[in-house]
Amino acid sequence: MKEYKQKRQYLEIRNKVYEKLELNPFLLSRQFLYWFLIGLIGGAIAAVYWIALEWVLHYSMELSGWVLIPLMTGAGLIVGLVIQWIGDPGEMDLIVNNIRFKGGRLEPKNNPSMLLSSFIGIAAGSSIGPEAPLVQVTGSTGTWLARKLRLKGEDLRSLTIAGMASGFTALFGAPLGSGFFALEILHHRHMVEFYQALIPAFVSSCAAYLVFILLTQIGYEPTWLFQEYVYTGPTDFTLAAGVGVVGALAGWLFIVSFRFSKRLFSRIGKIYIKTTLGGLIIGTIACFFPLTRFFGHYEITTLIEGNYGLAFLCVIFFLKLVTICVSATSGWRGGFIIPLFFLGACLGQIIVYFFPALNASLVMVSCMAAINACVTRTPISTIILLSTMTGFHGIIPIMFASLTGFFLAPKTPLIASQLKSSSAH
Repeated sequence: MKEYKQKRQYLEIRNKVYEKLELNPFLLSRQFLYWFLIGLIGGAIAAVYWIALEWVLHYSMELSGWVLIPLMTGAGLIVGLVIQWIGDPGEMDLIVNNIRFKGGRLEPKNNPSMLLSSFIGIAAGSSIGPEAPLVQVTGSTGTWLARKLRLKGEDLRSLTIAGMASGFTALFGAPLGSGFFALEILHHRHMVEFYQALIPAFVSSCAAYLVFILLTQIGYEPTWLFQEYVYTGPTDFTLAAGVGVVGALAGWLFIVSFRFSKRLFSRIGKIYIKTTLGGLIIGTIACFFPLTRFFGHYEITTLIEGNYGLAFLCVIFFLKLVTICVSATSGWRGGFIIPLFFLGACLGQIIVYFFPALNASLVMVSCMAAINACVTRTPISTIILLSTMTGFHGIIPIMFASLTGFFLAPKTPLIASQLKSSSAH
């Protein structure tokens, strides 16, 4: 009897091996085409936004000195009036809430206000970047397309997340990390709650990246070039974890400062008064410390290539933390992922000042990973994003730093919607 069963199993396996090879129908499904399509659309939207933003930044970056005070105060007033008249587009907390508890629907009606208010703020010199605006617009475009195609349930949610992934990809230039980030940002502990959207996010990310680099002519190279890292032994991993502890402490400081600033500005009723006051504060700081201006995309390179003293680096770190918090909590629209990377790079340089024998690239990238993982609760995507954006090939040290920052994060995440149970729906 046992021999009969074994022979039967052998014949079944042999028949499967010699079956006619067929194309996986999944590859030719309509869903695959939908994911690819939203990637193309999202990449095109992001490319147009980025091209226009770079054109304006070319002139805005030439301004300096006292003129920044009235410039950014006026920009804050305009941002507030746009939100007052067109509508409040919400923040990342609202995006996460809608994805998790409202069936994955992001409303396209918020896009005009989000696009206009964020563009004005970022172009003027806001310390928060285009992450949130691009994700809102591309994600809501995914919702719009799903409705046109009469998709419901998880199909609609997956297409919305795929749209979000296309927005992240265009900004970060990292399709793999952006696909993970679009899922990981939705939950404070893990991404498996929306694992069905993983392949849609990857497909959309690849399509978006292709369109984005074709339209913007951005080459396939790291965003920031750090000095070459050479592995010296297992102590590198210990160092990365140790630096990760410092990065996590910086993450705590950021979260505490953010919540304190939010409480202060919540006492002001009118949105345009809050944004105007916020513009006055960040404009005054930028007048005396220009490196705190803008969201860090170009400023990180300046930081890497510069030779700054300890006092200057400490002042820049704390003032940049202030301008990020003020920008985000006073009503200016944008995201704080790249600004957090700037804080991490600055903190890394401070550590290297005290311990000059350490590898500067290893320390800076480890700080960048730890502080972002601590604040955004995205350890996996942070690892992949930084290894792509910095050209830092030592991915294992980044893992040690990122996971250290994640596990030492506060119990309550900065994005409150990450914490709620899906049963709350």
